[in-house]
Amino acid sequence: MNATPRLLGGRYEIGDLLGRGGMAEVHLGRDTRLGRTVAIKMLRSDLARDPSFQARFRREAQSAAGLNHPAIVAVYDSGEEPAVEGGVPVPYIVMEYVEGRTLRELAAPGRPMPWREALTVMSGVLAALAYSHRAGIVHRDIKPANVMVTPTGDVKVMDFGIARAIADSSATMTQTQAVIGTAQYLSPEQARGETVDARSDLYSAGCLMFELLTGRPPFVADSPVAVAYQHVGEQAPAPSSVADDVPDAVDAIVLHALQKERGGRYQTADDFRDDVDAVLSGRRISSAALGAVAGAAAAGAATEALGAVPAAAATTTLPAAVPEAAILPDNGRDDDDTPNRTGLWVLLGLLAAALLAVAVLVLPGMLGSGGPDTPVAQKVAVPDLSGKTVEEATAALKAKGLTLGEQTTRADDTVPQDQIIEQDPASGAQVDEGTAVAVVVSTGPESVGVPDLVGKTKAQAKAALEQAGLQLGDVTETDTTEQEKGRVMSSNPSSGDQVAKDTKVAIEIASGKVKVPNVIGQPLADATTTLTDAGLKVKAVKYEVSTQPEGTVTSQTHQNDTVEQGTVIELVIAKAAPSTPTETATPTETATPTPTSTGTPTD
Repeated sequence: MNATPRLLGGRYEIGDLLGRGGMAEVHLGRDTRLGRTVAIKMLRSDLARDPSFQARFRREAQSAAGLNHPAIVAVYDSGEEPAVEGGVPVPYIVMEYVEGRTLRELAAPGRPMPWREALTVMSGVLAALAYSHRAGIVHRDIKPANVMVTPTGDVKVMDFGIARAIADSSATMTQTQAVIGTAQYLSPEQARGETVDARSDLYSAGCLMFELLTGRPPFVADSPVAVAYQHVGEQAPAPSSVADDVPDAVDAIVLHALQKERGGRYQTADDFRDDVDAVLSGRRISSAALGAVAGAAAAGAATEALGAVPAAAATTTLPAAVPEAAILPDNGRDDDDTPNRTGLWVLLGLLAAALLAVAVLVLPGMLGSGGPDTPVAQKVAVPDLSGKTVEEATAALKAKGLTLGEQTTRADDTVPQDQIIEQDPASGAQVDEGTAVAVVVSTGPESVGVPDLVGKTKAQAKAALEQAGLQLGDVTETDTTEQEKGRVMSSNPSSGDQVAKDTKVAIEIASGKVKVPNVIGQPLADATTTLTDAGLKVKAVKYEVSTQPEGTVTSQTHQNDTVEQGTVIELVIAKAAPSTPTETATPTETATPTPTSTGTPTD
């Protein structure tokens, strides 16, 4: 055994095997240059000879390398290990090493999460998807095994192995018409082998959310093909039908995400996340999600009335499978690694083809050929839905035997938010019972962001507002030293606020004036600082003898006045009175007393 660690690119030491997937093995690694632990994903050597697998592996590196978000596992580097002994170069990806457990480990079958914890995890997953979708990348394989939760509770989405750019309009979920993905989390369009977009990820996220809440996927069957059929043809149950502690609002969110038609789902991950966060914070969820509950109930009633559709009939929506295929079982890894993997895919392909053939034979009899035994659909008039909310429209359509179809939104200056602007088919049109009516729902007046006006002149602020579709409102002047004269200090609404078009924005402008502070009694140095900080100039006019402490201000000009910035303030500073020397008294000469003559005694 060679004790020297294997080195990739002259930099990355390969350590223990962490796991295997359908395309790659993941090893613990160490970046010898930066001294950090990494995860190294290497394309399996048995697949490295296949150009299609090499291309897909490189695409993962390219897809994930441009995504820099705290909820997405970061890609640091990629390269190819040179061929050894006549072999082929093996591509590798160097990624952030994340300590934690996957949702497959945390939410094992039959062990649901508390609903608040599940919503917190979903908020992180949707934040990652919102970021990747804005970057133009669809993940295409959202499932519990591809989401990790760190010991600190952070969510990390990983494995962009089958991700593609949204702009690649030819990017379907098929490889020679074979479905790629994990059956329990496939969107209906993925199961049909159609072109996918960001909304396909949101359906898969809805499946993930259902499983976190209930401990089981929304659809369960004996085979991946049968599960894929259910995604295409069966209405998802409400999570509360499995876990009775799930609130109605959470049911509504999941059912909205699991709509069969893309137009009926959340249109962005941000919208999905907004509703999740709304429930967590006790706010009302969107009307579109609330409408999904009514739509699900109507669809459930219709299914019950018509009876179950044989599995063979539904396989008309599934593409024929081929050896590369396809619908992957979710065993906590990317796919099955048994030696008979290729044979299994061939068997599944043959099964799908056989079901398709049966469907071709059975469907004409089920659907009828227009003969005398075929019931004629009843015609009904489409009601006028304009001005109604989604809930009201759903009830009006149900009363006519119709259903609510695709819901899109649009800003409108005249129709209030959450009310219907347009419908298709139009009001009064004669249609078959069961027809879905698409609607356009108003989001209210078009909103725009208030631009940053601070520091601009009044004219510049007005121009910036008009360019943003807003108007200049009230202008007030404020005495301040924080801005130059004539410059905007603040706006109301504030910068970045979303407001209706043509909203008036008030601004506060620096007047260029200041109130002169009272500095009498302050030492000259302190007074000078106070005045200059206020935007004024200082001039000490004179020093006067004062009884005030020497060096302090005894008087000033413009005391407590409001003046223009830069005004000169004159100060009078106290000085001590000069000391007068004390005069010494001149000594006074004292006269010497004349002795008194004593009389001569007389005889």
